Amino acid sequence: MGKRIVLVFLSFFCISMCTYGIDAWIRINQMGYLPHALKKAVFISESAQDIKQFSIYDALTNQELATFNTVVSKEEFENFKSTYVLNFSSFKQQGAFYIKAGTAYSPTIYINNNIYQGTADFILNFLRLQRNGYNPDLYSEVHQYNTYDAEDIIPAKKETSETSYDQDFLKSLKAKNSRYRNIHLPVTTPEPVKPKSLDVRGGWLESTDFLQYGATSSTAVLQLLFAYQLNPTAFSDKYDAYGYNKPNDIPDILDEAKWGLDWLMKMYPTKDVLYHQIANDFKHEKFGTSKVETADAESDEAISRPVYTATGRPQGLFGYKNNSTGIASIAGKYSSAFSLGAELLSVYYPTFADSLKAKAVEAYQYGKENPGVCQSVPGRSPYYFEEENWKDDMELAAAQLYRLTYDGSYLREAAEFGRIEPISPWMCTDTTTYHQWYPYLNLGHYVIANVENPGYRKEFLQNLLSGIQRVNNAAADNPFNIAVPMVLGSNNMVTAIASQCRLYRALTNDSTYLSLETSLIDWLFGCNPWGTSMVIGLPQLGVYPSDPHSTLAHNSHVPLSGALVNGPVNASTFKTLIGDKLSKDDMYDQVQSDWAVYHDDNADYATNEPTIDGTAALAYLLSSKQMEASPDIVAETNKYKFGAITNTDMSKKQISLVFAGSEFSDGARTILNTLKSLKIKASFFFTGDFYRNKNNKQYIEEIQKEGYYLGANSDKNLLYCSFLKRDSLFVTKNEFLNDLKNNYLEMEKFGITKSKAPFFLPPSEWYNNTISQWCNEFGLQLISPTPKTMSNYDVSTPDMRDNYLSSTEIYNNIMELESSQGLNGNILVFHMGADNKRKDKFYTKLHMLLSTIAKSGYEFVDLFTATNMFSNSAVTVDKKQKRKN
Repeated sequence: MGKRIVLVFLSFFCISMCTYGIDAWIRINQMGYLPHALKKAVFISESAQDIKQFSIYDALTNQELATFNTVVSKEEFENFKSTYVLNFSSFKQQGAFYIKAGTAYSPTIYINNNIYQGTADFILNFLRLQRNGYNPDLYSEVHQYNTYDAEDIIPAKKETSETSYDQDFLKSLKAKNSRYRNIHLPVTTPEPVKPKSLDVRGGWLESTDFLQYGATSSTAVLQLLFAYQLNPTAFSDKYDAYGYNKPNDIPDILDEAKWGLDWLMKMYPTKDVLYHQIANDFKHEKFGTSKVETADAESDEAISRPVYTATGRPQGLFGYKNNSTGIASIAGKYSSAFSLGAELLSVYYPTFADSLKAKAVEAYQYGKENPGVCQSVPGRSPYYFEEENWKDDMELAAAQLYRLTYDGSYLREAAEFGRIEPISPWMCTDTTTYHQWYPYLNLGHYVIANVENPGYRKEFLQNLLSGIQRVNNAAADNPFNIAVPMVLGSNNMVTAIASQCRLYRALTNDSTYLSLETSLIDWLFGCNPWGTSMVIGLPQLGVYPSDPHSTLAHNSHVPLSGALVNGPVNASTFKTLIGDKLSKDDMYDQVQSDWAVYHDDNADYATNEPTIDGTAALAYLLSSKQMEASPDIVAETNKYKFGAITNTDMSKKQISLVFAGSEFSDGARTILNTLKSLKIKASFFFTGDFYRNKNNKQYIEEIQKEGYYLGANSDKNLLYCSFLKRDSLFVTKNEFLNDLKNNYLEMEKFGITKSKAPFFLPPSEWYNNTISQWCNEFGLQLISPTPKTMSNYDVSTPDMRDNYLSSTEIYNNIMELESSQGLNGNILVFHMGADNKRKDKFYTKLHMLLSTIAKSGYEFVDLFTATNMFSNSAVTVDKKQKRKN
């Protein structure tokens, strides 16, 4: 027993997400890896270390499964004396594992087909939370009133001096950055007069504060629509247009895109009036308050929100103005979103789609008439979106109009705009100003490269390739294979170049830059110096931002699930930003460097602020990863209860038949004969005691011969939690782990490894969220009977009184369910036998039940097929292997 306790302790030490070597770390993609995909980890150390090989272990059993010598030294990098890239792509076993290299242990590594399933839909949670107008998550109307056209403000002639706030701010600014030394606030400042209200309700709030930007919102809309256009089957329908948790026969991503489009239509009311921003950064001063403006906010305390018209001239209400030169950049973005919206929404909203098409043409023409950039409007600080390029926006707008109208003139104009900027300028530098070259992905190049004209295709494929090559060459010496400017919004650039790599690969089938593409995605999910995912809530068991810069998260403690944060910046940038500081000790101090710093701190707006456009940009990448894993079934189709799958795809007439065995096996022969005669597949989950029982050996071997699934049901048939109070655990994690390991040890005597048995049926079919999470940590997925079927009551006995069901009652209940709502995607759990106190054995009715169901057109499918969670054909490694790759 003492030895067993030591092994358990070592197991938790090895796989803990927070426990690594003293001065060395192994960074991984915490989402996990697809079985046949490229798999890399990065070893970093503050001391010089010589790593020649590394090993991978099973997270549950601690068994060494493989040793690799596929190690590439990246030598010294920043503060790290040693860095290595560890390649374990040849390891295709599914489950949960960890790597040991030198003295360092990695976090748990997950390998299976379902790691990205549902993630593209998951990020929509953040956008729904950001909704302005009626917000379904907050159950209230937010920012409904007090919006007015900023052009209506009449400057008063009242002479005023600089406020103490402005003097202090300006002094601090000049001291930190020489760029602003010549800036002076005017002695005369306008005193705003409240004009007539302007109705621009809708859209998304920027980082859950009071601002809204047409540039980022239109980009977010386009990115959502683009992701759906390329990967439509990756998205499910679980919410309606208002954000309520009920389907409406429209994919959720289109519901969210339309929410944004409705707002953009308000922001472009006529062909020569285009609004591009609501409020300004003065509202950031409200970050420390808990006030949320609601529908009744017409009081004197309400927060006013000016609405800015794109004028083509510099704008700013206070001492700072932007450097706007035109309208084309914002008009082009609006036009692109309108065009793609018109194309994709015509099936669901034909009249609305017609309006979008008309607006797309008007906005494009408005941009042509007003060339130049429209930058965001600063308030009290000099910070704003300093966008300098606009021809990429007009290129995409023209290209989308060509797709929508097939008017060749639009394609020619798109190509002309595209030739002016063949490579996004940020790809050729290591520093930029904020949003200097925005958006970071030139989708216009992709749209033109995807036309049938071979000349255009060749030219614009080369544009895509040239940008990728620039970044790839710059990343060669970086252990993380990253080469984006470490400035505000660096994660947006990571997402952009990763998307560009994937789009180029999809167009050409050229995998030359797959390593770069993979590294960029890995970076976003934890393969970075800080070992943290940059997406809040992904993965559920990983490390991700817990204290983002957000009014809502900071004051109301609302989780911003699905949000992508800005990402790291270089140390010099962080030090010169006004107002950016830390509210607590830096938990990542040991791995910060001059090259890049990141802080999980609500006070750090530079690195830890979530953005709507960055989050929306993930929709394409994540949906593509889902498609890569399973082209046929990619949207999440399983239903869960307390973390266990209780229903599979309810759109299909399929049933998963499961049998559990512990103490009794009196029905084994009848069950196996029934399955064989009806040619029905089933899964079997047995306790360790069942596997040990010599009387059951013949049944187990027959099950194996028939090719049925064999899995674990605990070793000693433990009761994990109270039947009366589900969240009350009866076992510790160590007890659970020990029991589970012993179950698998017994299964190994029959040649059943954990890699072959990734599903787990809890004893007594009773569990809670904690048990589910513990299973997930070790690469197992809980399953449970579909509610209301009552199939597992076949072990109930008369002395249980109200909890006893006769076989006839169980049979009738299942058939009544079939008649009233169908059994699509049901998991029916029965038992191999029952106590002699139950004279009424259900397995005597099994043949009648299954044959009747089969005649109704149901197919009995295995759990691998039904859940689409794991690949049943993945290469497995059952014995310790010494690989020399």
